[in-house]
Amino acid sequence: MKKYFLKTFGCQMNKSDSQRIAGFLEENNYRRTTTMEEADLIVVNMCSVRQSAVDRVFGLARKIDHCKKKNPKQQSILTGCILKQDKPKFKKMFDYLLNIKDLGSWGRYCLGKNNQRNKRDPKKDYFQLKPLSDSWPIAYVPISTGCNNFCSYCVVPYTRSEEVCRSAKDIIQEVEEAVKNNFKEIWLLGQNVNSYSASMKGDKKTKKISFPDLLKAIDKIPGDFWIRFTSSHPKNFSKELIRVMAHSKKITPYLHLAVQSGDNQILERMNRKYTIGQYKKIAREIKEEISNINLSTDIIVGFPGETKKQFENSIRLVEKTDFDMIYIARYSARPGTAAAKMDDDVPPEEKKRREKALNRVLEKRLKEKNKKYLNKIIPVLILKKDKDFLIAKSFDYKTVKVKAAAENIGNFINVKITKTDAWGLLGKIDQWKKQISHN
Repeated sequence: MKKYFLKTFGCQMNKSDSQRIAGFLEENNYRRTTTMEEADLIVVNMCSVRQSAVDRVFGLARKIDHCKKKNPKQQSILTGCILKQDKPKFKKMFDYLLNIKDLGSWGRYCLGKNNQRNKRDPKKDYFQLKPLSDSWPIAYVPISTGCNNFCSYCVVPYTRSEEVCRSAKDIIQEVEEAVKNNFKEIWLLGQNVNSYSASMKGDKKTKKISFPDLLKAIDKIPGDFWIRFTSSHPKNFSKELIRVMAHSKKITPYLHLAVQSGDNQILERMNRKYTIGQYKKIAREIKEEISNINLSTDIIVGFPGETKKQFENSIRLVEKTDFDMIYIARYSARPGTAAAKMDDDVPPEEKKRREKALNRVLEKRLKEKNKKYLNKIIPVLILKKDKDFLIAKSFDYKTVKVKAAAENIGNFINVKITKTDAWGLLGKIDQWKKQISHN
């Protein structure tokens, strides 16, 4: 039996795609290995959102070349988000550069001409391939791929093409299967989940299914599990979606809503299609309807043309908006995007300074904000072991460290919070009410 080595870079969508790659290969008599040297096939699922991720793939390609010198029959595939400008270089380093959407036809390259299982229709939607999950108790369920927004800094529309929404029926079936297999946290994934729209056949007629409709359907699935989703775009965030989140039983009070900058001129240059005033209005409406919502966001510092005054507008936004987490990125030009044609005029040292300044404001706020959890008993899902602790996530997506036996991994547990800091919570199992239910 042949062996494959699979390396994944990037976002949750890439992780989800890799689970489909693994399922496809194992269906075709491959077995996974954690050792690159002993693999017959090496698959790298890459990300091009930042240059640092691309650089890591170049580094890995050199290791693959070293392995191939020892094993000339070894094959390699590069897939994922690949920039057009990088393809000529990567073609020299990998045997094949393949589109993840063509996963159903990969067999012609890596399974051999005589493999009897290699009869899959090349045109078959890769979403229909069964994933082999390695992320229990979390299940990643894609609802769409690609993006139509063309934010000026982002490569996704160029590497994943236009947005394609998956059948609602298939999504619901995959969630039902995950719940049946004891997955406790379901992540619905897409580059812009709240623009989801698909047709679904009913008893009498075909109807359009929106993202709020999809959430309501999944919320009704029997079982003890949580629902989360990412990513959302402010321009598509509707009042209906807020109402569905507020009145569901299983959708967690956590929302990642990227703002990217606190300055309107920079947002316009980013092609974000909303103003800071509109973003604040959405955030206010969400918090009014869902009082315990945990709101996180993304902010890019040092975007081309960003002045110190414009950066200070991002600082002010953070000071006035009740964020629970901010993922801060220093701008780096991505070839092929509109922003790459702009003058990258903020020096690297200044980008670093702005990142640190924003991080200091965030840390100070979170240190104070997280004190509200102290001595409270909250439900968490135990995810994994890390040294002497188990790592968990609360219902509202706070990271919690717990001292407990590894047998608790995959369980919902009530935890009493004994210590807080800016970046997480420390807790102990509440012995009076160890197991919890969300039915």
